Amino acid sequence: MGKHTRAQGPEGTAQAPAAAPAMEHGAVGFEPLTPTRGAATAGDPGRPRRKRRLRNVLSTIFLVVGIALLATAGYLYFHAQSEYSHTRQSNEKLQKVANVQVSEDNGAPKIDFAALEAVNDDIVGWVDVVGTSMSFPVYQGKTNNTYLRTSATGEYSVGGQVFLDCKNTKPGMVDAQSLIYGHHLNDGQMFAPLDDLKKQGNFDKVKTVWYVDRNNKAWELEPLLLYIIKSDYDDDLRTFTFASNDDFHAYLNKMLAKAVAKRSDAQQIIGGTSHVLTLVTCNYDFGHGRAVMLCVPKSEAAAATGASAQDTSASGATNGA
Repeated sequence: MGKHTRAQGPEGTAQAPAAAPAMEHGAVGFEPLTPTRGAATAGDPGRPRRKRRLRNVLSTIFLVVGIALLATAGYLYFHAQSEYSHTRQSNEKLQKVANVQVSEDNGAPKIDFAALEAVNDDIVGWVDVVGTSMSFPVYQGKTNNTYLRTSATGEYSVGGQVFLDCKNTKPGMVDAQSLIYGHHLNDGQMFAPLDDLKKQGNFDKVKTVWYVDRNNKAWELEPLLLYIIKSDYDDDLRTFTFASNDDFHAYLNKMLAKAVAKRSDAQQIIGGTSHVLTLVTCNYDFGHGRAVMLCVPKSEAAAATGASAQDTSASGATNGA
């Protein structure tokens, strides 16, 4: 009884230990650990192939997008160049029509206004900033949008035309302030050189600005000051007439306080001036702003500073040929 004995079988014989269940595929109680169809595992040979396919697809997409962006950039560049070329050709034609000459008497531009009127009767004058490429006919439309993107012949033009403010009295230099606008094109056309005059050194190089109205009255002016508007509009800018000379001078002194370039004797000149010609173009230093240069007749500047006639090359206004 004290010995451990094997269990007896039905016949009284000893039984061997029960064998483990057979490990056959599909045997009850056994589920092989196989990956689900389509699932990736570390040993799945399809995974690298799928990654390669994905990389190829992405590479193709990036290539197509890159080509599209390059094509778009190329189109925009050549379209812009075409627009600039059209503006340049349009202005060159007007230069030929105007037959611009220089007066031997005082150096003023001599303009064939009759020929310009035959092209477009909205012509009111000609502005010439000596020493720069700014030498253009000046038009005046019913609104300030009339010549913003329209040429003198009525076609679309990215550079439009240089124009006198629609609120100014024709033909310019009648009101206390006459405003003339011109585009700042990226290729340097139109009034783009005006923005360069914000640097004092460049400002000092410009000695003469001519305005010749359509009646051939020539005004010889000189830059007084230049200031920058940091937005696309300034309530003070479009002021044309003033209740008194004191109000006008107060306005000019307010502009002087903003100046980034100016004559050293600007304040003295302001006290004796009664007219300014103001040239306006775009400035991009602070987003979409404006560069504004005020010019005064040389005769008024000379009278205010006590300069002699030799210090100014001509009087402020003369009758041209």
